[in-house]
Amino acid sequence: MHDHPPHDDVQNIKTAFFLNLAFTIIEFIGGYYVNSVAIISDAIHDLGDSISLLSSWYFQKLSHKGRTKRYSYGYKRFSVLSAIINSTVLLIGSVFILSKTIPRLLHPEQPDTTGMIWLAVLGVLVNGAAVVKTRKGKSMNERVVSLHLMEDVLGWIAVLIGSLVMTFFDVPILDPILSILITAYILINVFKNLNASFKIILQGTPSNVNVDELKTKLLDIPEVTDIHDLHTWSMDGEYHIVTLHLVLAEEDSFVRRKEIKQHARQILEEQTIHHATIELELANECYTTIDPHR
Repeated sequence: MHDHPPHDDVQNIKTAFFLNLAFTIIEFIGGYYVNSVAIISDAIHDLGDSISLLSSWYFQKLSHKGRTKRYSYGYKRFSVLSAIINSTVLLIGSVFILSKTIPRLLHPEQPDTTGMIWLAVLGVLVNGAAVVKTRKGKSMNERVVSLHLMEDVLGWIAVLIGSLVMTFFDVPILDPILSILITAYILINVFKNLNASFKIILQGTPSNVNVDELKTKLLDIPEVTDIHDLHTWSMDGEYHIVTLHLVLAEEDSFVRRKEIKQHARQILEEQTIHHATIELELANECYTTIDPHR
């Protein structure tokens, strides 16, 4: 193995991390100072984002190492582990903020709306700058980070609108309502991320791979009469793997086995499969497996 020089994708995520972390600290201090649970709840969210960005930065850099003897598929699966950890942090933080926010519905307190406005404007600017830094990235990691930061921008726009309303109207209950809405939105995405992450960890079939369509196209190869033991899973939600057995009609087909495999790999690549292990066999071969559920 050899070291790779720093890449733009790593640098972009690194910049977004420091911007997000610095503003998260400002949020916690400012949210406490202006007495706004909406801002504190968003600070909890941004703390989770900072952890996500830190792990994304680390794993993006780590991903350039490629395969090792210890991890023959490389380090891609570590990003899924990171996603589970980050989602758990957000889940715990969201439950904590709800425990502090719900009582405010019964006894609302007027926040410092002027301070909220300034923090909201700063939030839109800082998160917007991070979005600009990552939105042109080519890696999936950068695109996901950019999408997450864009959600933050939209959240701060909601806080800005709410604080402007409370400046002109005496509706302090709007602050905890905004907090609950932001937290609910976060929780919905947390559960989506956890569901997708556990599906990858449990080697579920990738959502963008149509197994039936895949089988149909492979059976269109003239020499192929049957397919069995087709298994497909994903390393990280993007890098998909498949193993399968293609049954050939006659022994003469083995003369063309290289062409058959190339044809099959082309079909698999069109179906977003990045790594394939293909075994060829004849129809009259006696094939046994230790897997009773194949």
